[in-house]
Amino acid sequence: MRMSKLQGLKVSFGYDSHKTDKDRRLILGGVELPGEVGLAGHSDADVLCHAVTDALASASGLGDIGRMFPDDDPEYEGADSLKLLERVRQAAKDMGYRTINCDCTLIAERPRIAGFADIMARNIASALGLEEGSVSVKGKTNEGMDCIGRGEGMAAYVVMLVIKE
Repeated sequence: MRMSKLQGLKVSFGYDSHKTDKDRRLILGGVELPGEVGLAGHSDADVLCHAVTDALASASGLGDIGRMFPDDDPEYEGADSLKLLERVRQAAKDMGYRTINCDCTLIAERPRIAGFADIMARNIASALGLEEGSVSVKGKTNEGMDCIGRGEGMAAYVVMLVIKE
């Protein structure tokens, strides 16, 4: 029997959200954005990396970020979310999964991330072991609607393609 070229491919969706916290620094895609209101969370609260981590964990059968890195575990307090993503990448690799590409959308009224999106994409690609251009990062606003539109938080959506090799 001949195997289909699509066999082993999985599309995965990741989501995360955090409320703002004026006493924290803002880190998105591994980039610190000085002068911006940060996000609440147990780790560095990098909402973008958390959504990517969730997508990869889900696709490879590892569960989700909360099960892998519980927010009541002191080991992960202030943790670098890119490092957590690298750990999930290694666990997924050990199970035979590899990411092909990743499309990320940050929803926030501010900051405008256009000037930082390329470095965020490079950081995430590096953590996933991907070539530059395999990850895209873009920002959208909520046009002033709901809690995100009022600047009370941020959310991120991620679509990822992985393959079981």
